[in-house]
Amino acid sequence: MFWGEVMTQTKTHTAKLDVVVVGAGFAGMYLLHRLRGLGFNARVFDAASGVGGTWYWNRYPGARCDVRSLDYSFSFDKELEQEWEWTEKFATQPEILRYANHVADRYNLWPDMQFNTRIEGQTFDDATERWTVTTSAGDVIDAQHVVLAVGTLSAPKLPEIKGIDSFKGAWFQTQKFPKEGVNFLGKRVAVIGTGSSAIQSIPEIAKTCKQLTIFQRTPNFSFPAGNRPLARDEVDDMKKVYPAYRQTARQSFFGQPAEEPTQSALEVSAEERNARYQKGWDAGQLVGILGAFTDILFDKDANDTVAEFVRAKIREIVKDPVTAEALCPYNHPVGTKRPCLDTGYYNVFNMPHVRLVDLKKTDITEITATGIKTTAESMDFDVIIYATGFDAMTGSILKIDVTGRNGLKLGDVWKDGPSTYLGLGVHGFPNMFTVTGPQSPSVLSNMMVSIEQHVDWITDCITALRDKGFKSIEATDKAQKDWVEHTYEIGQTTLYPLADSWYMGANVPGKPRVFLPYIGGVGPYREKCDEVAKNNYEGFALAK
Repeated sequence: MFWGEVMTQTKTHTAKLDVVVVGAGFAGMYLLHRLRGLGFNARVFDAASGVGGTWYWNRYPGARCDVRSLDYSFSFDKELEQEWEWTEKFATQPEILRYANHVADRYNLWPDMQFNTRIEGQTFDDATERWTVTTSAGDVIDAQHVVLAVGTLSAPKLPEIKGIDSFKGAWFQTQKFPKEGVNFLGKRVAVIGTGSSAIQSIPEIAKTCKQLTIFQRTPNFSFPAGNRPLARDEVDDMKKVYPAYRQTARQSFFGQPAEEPTQSALEVSAEERNARYQKGWDAGQLVGILGAFTDILFDKDANDTVAEFVRAKIREIVKDPVTAEALCPYNHPVGTKRPCLDTGYYNVFNMPHVRLVDLKKTDITEITATGIKTTAESMDFDVIIYATGFDAMTGSILKIDVTGRNGLKLGDVWKDGPSTYLGLGVHGFPNMFTVTGPQSPSVLSNMMVSIEQHVDWITDCITALRDKGFKSIEATDKAQKDWVEHTYEIGQTTLYPLADSWYMGANVPGKPRVFLPYIGGVGPYREKCDEVAKNNYEGFALAK
């Protein structure tokens, strides 16, 4: 009987660990694998009943990764890399979840993972230089290190609409769909939101429902995924070059190998510009358009050229000109809200049973017992789906009651926006690490590349501390302030601050409006982290 089984049978169990890992997604699993191999006593906790992190929870129809499946996988084990077979260009949620379970099986991670258990609090003891971690099961863990591998998009939020609890029909959040799915056959369905989960799910829901009404406040830029089954030779060819390909990915800007642009969008003819945009549109990869020229994310005039290209595509696909224009984004530059890849999204609006409600013209006033009331009308529905996004990057961290040195609360420290050093550590919170945290490339990258880089850095760091006899490591105040300032300065050179996006925290009322990720590039960021480690963890204070 392993420790997790003991803990489920007793109200309180006190244990001593080297490392507590919060989250059983890809980061948490890789952390456990590495830590065990390095001889650490570690345990993973997750509120879910299984592994997968975001791919455990996001079970909505059409859920699919927007990074190519051949890129979205671990590279640390060459045998794993060769044995796993992806079936489609962009993997579905069920296939990614099968991959996560395969990883857990392959490395026998299950005995050291505890599920259906939420970490509620963690308090640093200044005298012992260790953390006391408490769980929803009443457990108490004494740990030297805590690694928060909680995910960047794992704190879903409902919209601020009156009467949500009044609806008597069925309602769901895209991030919390039931495992058994939902039957939409013959149903009147409302979808509120037009972000990534809505854009992926709407074409699937439209296939069987009787009536589909989409409530849109902000139209998004979406590109065709061009999804298809993978050919045998395509997979074999990639597996032959994986080592060199992965190394290129690690040094690239977005964590995906791509041809580096050398020209401004404004220094070529309109014909050449549109030809490059068309190539990216046909390729079905976000980096194909966002990386077509050097200045798309930095110069508004350059960005306007690709924005108009996409708007022309929308007008070409959607037959009703009023609906087409409502679907055309004007209030943010391309890429500054999370751009989407879709399978037939714009075509859905040509279907006779699908309707778009433009909330800029007629807003929702309340959810009623039978449906949705706007300033113009009342509509009845059988099902309401909230595709209204996340409290991104900080929400899942701040859900935990984190108390650092001298009773310092992380929520208080971050009240004006997150402050980290490299997105890895926080001043005042020794021996606590975050994986793909705020002020790291994180959501602006292929997450698998960034996860592996962070996990390797963190586990190498913990090993160095042990081998050299250090009890604690903590980001210095100066290094943290310098990094935060650097992150903000780079962010201000881009177009991202022009959008009210979750990148800026603008989708959550009262959340500080700051640019959350690091836009300096995956490769340069990796070099900085390696330099810090090489220089005896420069910017961190180490204590024996």
